[in-house]
Amino acid sequence: MRKPESFARRLLRWYDKHGRKHLPWQHPRTPYRVWLSEVMLQQTQVATVVPYFLRFVEKFPSLRKLAQAPLDDVLALWSGLGYYSRARYLHRAAQICVDRYRDSLPRDFDAVAGLPGIGRSTAGAILAQAHGLRFPILDGNVKRVLARYHGVRGWPGQSSSAAQLWTFAELHTPRARIADYTKAIMDLGATVCVRTRPHCATCPLASDCVAHRGGLTGEIPARKPTRTLPTRDTIMLLLRDVEGRILVERRPPSGVWAQLWSLPEAEDLAAAHTRAAREHPLGRPIEFRRLAPFVHAFSHFRLNVTPLTGEMNSTRGVADDSNRRWVHLHQAAALGLPAPVRKLIELLEKT
Repeated sequence: MRKPESFARRLLRWYDKHGRKHLPWQHPRTPYRVWLSEVMLQQTQVATVVPYFLRFVEKFPSLRKLAQAPLDDVLALWSGLGYYSRARYLHRAAQICVDRYRDSLPRDFDAVAGLPGIGRSTAGAILAQAHGLRFPILDGNVKRVLARYHGVRGWPGQSSSAAQLWTFAELHTPRARIADYTKAIMDLGATVCVRTRPHCATCPLASDCVAHRGGLTGEIPARKPTRTLPTRDTIMLLLRDVEGRILVERRPPSGVWAQLWSLPEAEDLAAAHTRAAREHPLGRPIEFRRLAPFVHAFSHFRLNVTPLTGEMNSTRGVADDSNRRWVHLHQAAALGLPAPVRKLIELLEKT
């Protein structure tokens, strides 16, 4: 095997020719924009992130602007990107930076890693790209590159495999061009050393990659052990008043879709009628119309959703407050809504 330095040299040579150098967060490459992009890119592909990033920095061009924004505005711009805890952590971290670090992200590793939603790898990526400081990273793409190159067969989520990969990440991180190297190894994993059918013929590391030489790219790294996801059932209620508005309510501060706006829910049809009667005690019983059911998959369970829509014959019902309100369909776009709820409302708007 070649010396560790040659790993970085070959990777940087490849990056100079083939790396992605025109992503929006690279111009200008400020600590705030790097941080925002790294959080958005957690478990999300670049092509999906780009339009969200552009809208986000247009609305919140600085860390202070983000810190001062209502959480509802932040969640609304995040709607559809998924993993909404990232948006809540981002907002809280911005407030901490304004309060403690004079409107800036700190340059101290422990301080950055201690911010909400930022762990060891994200902190390293921010400091490496924003300031050129030498810290290794180990996101999903980098794990795959290093596991294949060194033949680490276990699932990267296992503590023993992760420890090995962190050792290799530290070993290969060079002393110069830290920001470029960080982007290079992430780019290689995202565009060449992909999960299935990697493009080994164009990989600068293929000549001494253990997985490539042994025909093991389909086996390394090992996949996460599969498990049967539990299922839950719910009925979502699209209740409309005589003005055509729908009732939405804020989710609790913890749990699924925490603090997002969503639709009232019920366990079964009887509970749906009870819920509608509670929201609209002075009107006649609502006749529900069933929409096509669907399944929404979370990381830890699958949600079977049955949507019901119903018309209220009076405006005398629940009043707006901080946790629920009546909104016109076109106004719902400005709220932080889970993606399936947004799609339901868009479907209702077309009918």
